[in-house]
Amino acid sequence: MRPLIAFMQDSFRVSERRACRVLPLIRSSCRRKSTRKDPVRLRQRIRDLAESRVRYGYRRIHILLQREGFKVGKDRVHRLYRQEGLSLRRKRPRRHVTAARRVERPKPQQKNQSGSMDFVSDALFDGRRFSFGDCPVRC
Repeated sequence: MRPLIAFMQDSFRVSERRACRVLPLIRSSCRRKSTRKDPVRLRQRIRDLAESRVRYGYRRIHILLQREGFKVGKDRVHRLYRQEGLSLRRKRPRRHVTAARRVERPKPQQKNQSGSMDFVSDALFDGRRFSFGDCPVRC
């Protein structure tokens, strides 16, 4: 946000107070300098773990980092994980194989030659289930 405020001050000739008021920012937050060093070693380790274990997300990488002795929170790992451009790819849902092998039913030749059912599955008296999808004969 600091570069944006500096840009507004230079191009529009406004004070820091006015620039912070236009962008809903607290003035003390744009003046504060961070004392934290850039975690180069941590970033490199996150990148290495993500490359070696492709299916691991930031939570699992956080656990591995803790086991290695890094004292780091999961929110920080998530932030660095996203800044490195790492993200788990979503799995595409699997399609049912039976839908691909569906056989076309023959067209009825006369009136009342085809029928329909009100239910697809039921249970027998002894509790075993059956369905008309398993039945070889079609109505």
